[in-house]
Amino acid sequence: MVPLSLVVPVFNEEDNIAPLLARVHEALADYSADWEILLIDDGSNDRTVANIRAAQTRYGRHVRLVPLARNFGQTAAMQAGIDLARGQVIATLDGDLQNDPIDIPRMVRRLLDEDLDLVAGWRKNRQDNLWLRKVPSKIANRLIRKITGVTLNDYGCSLKVFRASVIKGVRLYGEMHRFIPAWMATQTSPRRIQEEVVAHHPRTAGTSKYGLSRTFRVIIDLISVYFFMRFAARPAHFFGMLGLGLGTLGGGILAYLLLLKVLGESIGDRPLFMVGIMLMLMSVQILLTGVLSEMLSRTYYESNTVQSYHIRPDDRAELETAAWCLPGQALTGTTPHD
Repeated sequence: MVPLSLVVPVFNEEDNIAPLLARVHEALADYSADWEILLIDDGSNDRTVANIRAAQTRYGRHVRLVPLARNFGQTAAMQAGIDLARGQVIATLDGDLQNDPIDIPRMVRRLLDEDLDLVAGWRKNRQDNLWLRKVPSKIANRLIRKITGVTLNDYGCSLKVFRASVIKGVRLYGEMHRFIPAWMATQTSPRRIQEEVVAHHPRTAGTSKYGLSRTFRVIIDLISVYFFMRFAARPAHFFGMLGLGLGTLGGGILAYLLLLKVLGESIGDRPLFMVGIMLMLMSVQILLTGVLSEMLSRTYYESNTVQSYHIRPDDRAELETAAWCLPGQALTGTTPHD
């Protein structure tokens, strides 16, 4: 085993802190390496922080409190925990006790044994409301699989185990915690992303922070994920396809109207004439937006250390220790003596 960091965003979970930490310590009692748990308080206005401090007194300094200045949202809280985590492996889970920490050691072993970068939890027997949680989640999961190409059954499960060197290269914004596997696919092969069936319990304390309104946010975020996965380094292709499509349609309409004009028909009072003009103007605007986006993309990649590719740290170390082919070595197939 390797050092492990547990990242747990919490918001108004005062009644769940003590049982959560008790369950975590029970689940990791036999863990054979160092571990820590980071509780990221996302601006709670109840006794969540006080209960975490009391738990620190009981358990020790490996229980780390990360109090955010205000409520920034689950994604920002999760990113803060990932940034501060010190383990080689990072596990994330919710603080509402619906995720069971007992699954974490098994997921860590699979991550290491199969040399994976992410093992995502699959709540196969989900204990949630059918219409408010299960049905929207099922629809969202199918849509995400179709668009991102990352085949998982449960994108929404917060219980995930990551290789720290990879997840730390992914920056999460907005509400992108739902799409972490998709963002991970921009840094590693989808083959290194697998899922594990995990336990799921009904909430016994506190209230859910989610409702049907998140469905609309998921759709908006999914559009962003699709764009960044396929066009982050070449935005002109995205806007170019859209602009050329509208331009072709507008040009076809105007060509048709021109033919009618040649045949002697009046086209000035036809609504189709204005539609064609508008489509051509939209096409030009979108194509120019693509050019500007391409310029911004090049500036982004060339003005800082961000790269359009990612090499795993282990593979990079091997590359840096590679040798040169010495004179005569290519012909003999042997390494000359020093």
